[in-house]
Amino acid sequence: MANAIGPLAVIYFLVKTGSVGATVPVPLFLLLFGGVGIALGIATGGSRVIKTVGERITTLSNTRGFAVEFSAATTVLVASKMGLPVSTTHAAIGGVMGVGLARGIEAVNFGIIFKIMLYWVLTVPVAAVTCMILFNILEFFI
Repeated sequence: MANAIGPLAVIYFLVKTGSVGATVPVPLFLLLFGGVGIALGIATGGSRVIKTVGERITTLSNTRGFAVEFSAATTVLVASKMGLPVSTTHAAIGGVMGVGLARGIEAVNFGIIFKIMLYWVLTVPVAAVTCMILFNILEFFI
């Protein structure tokens, strides 16, 4: 939800002004909308995600968690500086897998990793079909 606020701000600005500039201001109500989206996401599925990442892939301790977060942040920072679009979630899962592999291949639950990767791959076509449906509905009314 929150990742969509940037493009939504551009669409809002375009509809309101008829043009898009080099920078687009994000109205407060869109920031609040994004914040509510994040809060709802955490409230509805956050504990499951935390349990999967922190326990089901591999067991994390405080130091392992620090290593995961530091490696994910470093990866995202370096990729961003290079102009590469990366996902913080992908980087974090990679970090969890890496810290698990540091303890040996048997320390990583690859069944969960493969499920996560499958869901990542399925996200693109599902989002495309959803977009096509919504676009056709909106086009009918406009």
